[in-house]
Amino acid sequence: MAWDDKRLPVTLLTGFLGAGKTTVLNHLIRDPEAGRIAVIMNEFGDVGLDHDLIEEATEETILLQSGCLCCALLGDLAKTLGALEERRTAGGVDFDRVVIETSGIADPAPIIHTLAADRLLAQSFRLDGVATLADAATGMGTLDQQFEAVQQVAMADVLILSKTDLADAVTLARFETRLAGINAGAARIHARHGRVPPGTLFGLSAMRLGADAPQIDAWLGLMEQTTQADPLANLSGLKKPSDMPAPFHSAAPIHQGRHDQRIVTASIEVTKPIPAEVFDLWLDTLIALKGPNVLRMKGIVHVEGLQYPFVFHGVQHIFDAPVPFKAWSGGDTTSRVVVIARDMEEAELKASLGMLLLTPQETPDALGGLIAETVEMPF
Repeated sequence: MAWDDKRLPVTLLTGFLGAGKTTVLNHLIRDPEAGRIAVIMNEFGDVGLDHDLIEEATEETILLQSGCLCCALLGDLAKTLGALEERRTAGGVDFDRVVIETSGIADPAPIIHTLAADRLLAQSFRLDGVATLADAATGMGTLDQQFEAVQQVAMADVLILSKTDLADAVTLARFETRLAGINAGAARIHARHGRVPPGTLFGLSAMRLGADAPQIDAWLGLMEQTTQADPLANLSGLKKPSDMPAPFHSAAPIHQGRHDQRIVTASIEVTKPIPAEVFDLWLDTLIALKGPNVLRMKGIVHVEGLQYPFVFHGVQHIFDAPVPFKAWSGGDTTSRVVVIARDMEEAELKASLGMLLLTPQETPDALGGLIAETVEMPF
């Protein structure tokens, strides 16, 4: 499939029950700067739209005067997206992007799988990023009790802290520190009574033609945190992954919550182009041994013999088609790969990434050692 920037970007809006997703959506569809959005949600009853904003309503859709469209998720997501695209192509509705609001206990992975694995959908839609709402008032308890909430945080490209006005400075700082321990690479934004600038939700992914180096670094979590709207933000002082010793960077959990400790993030930088057989063997081995535990994997890779580096992204065993980085200047050949996983030892994940530093002649021995270590791991 040829990559085309005309494909509609899809933002996945997730967060645990009561985190404030609906409040954010209410503001978003009223904001003229957000453009024309098709919002897919489970139930209309939770939206609470003002009557004077509604232009037309049916059992399946609500058209708003702003030009936005709310669509009920009736059964299969692929069918819902397909029906929306058919209506758009026929001129019945018009929108520039899609926002999918998940249920509070939803695992984002199946939705990402659908966007990447359905060939027809992949021709019209692309994942633009995962935005996760995190309740600053009750979030610590939720993370302690619900691993689904921890997974939602771990898979986020951006974390939106809601209800910060209900948390004191100490609680808020501890919560930010804990979020950074789970996902140090995600920017953290404070919502003001559900309001966030539309730009904080959109343009998150570098999996598109035209992305530049700073955008790729931001997507990989290798840049400074996004400037916060709240003066109490970023009190944790946690370093970003790229401040940690090369070639490996690791975001080790800070909080002692048992759910947090199930998440591990590691990354690697390889300064020279990677032999194609080494990269393929590393990826195939990791997916074969630990595929179900790979929450997200993303990176920019320079492969020997290729004219351009490529940007890639995957969840578990499903990967988007890689995107060539044609804006590459031809200078820096450093590959950067980030893996977020669950129920893996950090040492095991780093040993896997270490295969990318090897030559084709060295990989068989390293592969044998990695398999032996995996067999011995008690999980």
